[in-house]
Amino acid sequence: MLAGPILRRLEPGRLVLWLAGSAPLDLTLVLAPREGAVQRLRLDEGRCRVVRVGRHACVHLIDVALPAPLPQDTLIEYDLLIDQGDGGEAGIAQWAPHLLHAGAARPNLVLRSRSDNILFGSCRKPHHPARDGLARADALVADHVERSEERPAMLMLCGDQVYADDVAGPMLAAIHALIRRLGLYGETLEGALVADSDALYRHPAGYYRREELLPATKSNLALRERFFGGSEKPIFTTANAHNHLVTFAEVMAMYLLAWSPVSWQLVADAPPPALDAKHAQRWRRESEALAGFRQDLPRAARLLAHVQTLMIFDDHDITDDWNLSSQWEKTAYEHPFSRRIVGNALVAYMLCQGWGNRPDVFASALDDLEKLGATATSDDRLDAPLQDALIERLHTFRQWHFVIRTQPTIIVLDTRTRRWRDRRRPGHPSGLMDWESLTELQHELLDETAAVIVSPAPMFGVKLIEVVQRLATFAGLALTVDAENWMAHRGAASSMLNIFRHSRTPGNYVILSGDVHYSFAYDIELRDSDRMPHIWQVTSSGIKNEFPPRLLAWLDRLNRWLYSPRSPLNWFTQRRDLALTPRLPDRRQEGERVWNGAGIGQVWLDGQGRPVRIVQHNADGGPSTRFLAPEGEACIAAAAGQSVAKQ
Repeated sequence: MLAGPILRRLEPGRLVLWLAGSAPLDLTLVLAPREGAVQRLRLDEGRCRVVRVGRHACVHLIDVALPAPLPQDTLIEYDLLIDQGDGGEAGIAQWAPHLLHAGAARPNLVLRSRSDNILFGSCRKPHHPARDGLARADALVADHVERSEERPAMLMLCGDQVYADDVAGPMLAAIHALIRRLGLYGETLEGALVADSDALYRHPAGYYRREELLPATKSNLALRERFFGGSEKPIFTTANAHNHLVTFAEVMAMYLLAWSPVSWQLVADAPPPALDAKHAQRWRRESEALAGFRQDLPRAARLLAHVQTLMIFDDHDITDDWNLSSQWEKTAYEHPFSRRIVGNALVAYMLCQGWGNRPDVFASALDDLEKLGATATSDDRLDAPLQDALIERLHTFRQWHFVIRTQPTIIVLDTRTRRWRDRRRPGHPSGLMDWESLTELQHELLDETAAVIVSPAPMFGVKLIEVVQRLATFAGLALTVDAENWMAHRGAASSMLNIFRHSRTPGNYVILSGDVHYSFAYDIELRDSDRMPHIWQVTSSGIKNEFPPRLLAWLDRLNRWLYSPRSPLNWFTQRRDLALTPRLPDRRQEGERVWNGAGIGQVWLDGQGRPVRIVQHNADGGPSTRFLAPEGEACIAAAAGQSVAKQ
């Protein structure tokens, strides 16, 4: 076993799990509710789809329709038994003991009847020096592992589960070592300065200088002359493209190393390549940060094996500023090399993240991926035309979003691939969702009493930062300041606010977000509306990432001065129709409204879908930070949340 199992979408009558092995595995799923009969289900081809991505690497997509529904709100132990071929079977206790809690013989799960306890977060960068928020979440589950009523209904990962565009040198060396060890498939590279993946891995610029190989960078004059006639058209805009992942094999290896300590055991400590003094120093610094990541990784993997985990992409899962503007899209997708780089990350996302959210919509794309893998049997290299055809299919795919019909309904938004493009000013940021997708969102919300909306970027963010982004956009610097927010595009912002005003949409909304590398909570009411929908914007970011502390402190302070709830400046923004009140972190200093620190967010909801407690659990192990309700809501929260307060 290379990675997993990861619990994906779970329902009483259907279980979806993800895992990876070095060969196709003959598996049996065992389900043992604390109250009820034990079930043994052989995972044949109808229940487990195997997708080969290398000579010794197979992803197993387990999708089991159960003959009888499982009980809810109770502990259910489970196991995955591997047929060893000699009549014996090996369970998780044998092949992944790090996934078990102390004294347990098997992992367990809980199918919650209500989604009223949600863990969530985003932005998990392995080489950031902070501790891993997923390990902190595992500690929370460990505290209540035998108490089903205290277990979270799900872990919602809101974007940037991996950083394909910002990779540490030691991580890239581990990726290449794992590619060799597992025989992950190579590929040819059209439009690049290197002919294929093997040449890329050997190239002198392969470490800390990959920006020289990427299309349309200032340093890459030869490539720009050849494909763009000498004009500069930015594609890979991240400031950290020095080790940007390129091939499908590299992105798959990144997922295995991000999710499993087993994959690290296969590569040991890959030696550094020949580096100059500056890069050698950086290598040592990144190695120290990755050592902490590897130390926390067994607990992160244990969390994913015990809690239903749902995921949606943001930009770094693919590349920084992915689809930020119509100009970016035109430039990127007209170039064969950049289209391949983006496409490889998207194929890996589908296989490792997207499928588990909504398995039914990916059957045809997985058929194409299986055919692509079959072409590599002779020379371990993917067929280029088939690979490009699959990438083209995913570039036009429109079903990355998903809905979970629980209480309350959870709607997870795709804010990356269906954008409201600015046709008059193609260099300006696109709206995060186009009119058609916003109309579909409204349809999903009709006649619901409450909803949880997962938007990778906050719908209502720190206003001063949004204003800075807007000014930079007018100055032609949208890419420089990552000018992506809901209010940056007038049409998308107005449509979204009108959805909240609709007479048949919910009265209570909780919006869960990440992206920004700091955490905050706002209570929001719409003014001048026939009805008064109540909105809570709750943001937790990052799981393993943080905002520069001094810069955030100044931005937070200036935002308090300029855009307080009573500030007249609000009337010159989209917030003129909103009454927005920040929830203050209880561990704040000097009036802080935002909280800067890696960790994981948690929100508890009452029967009407209103938050009764909002907490940021700090990855460093310090006391959790609670966002305090305004005085007008404090009595409601106290009455509804007496039980959760004891946690």
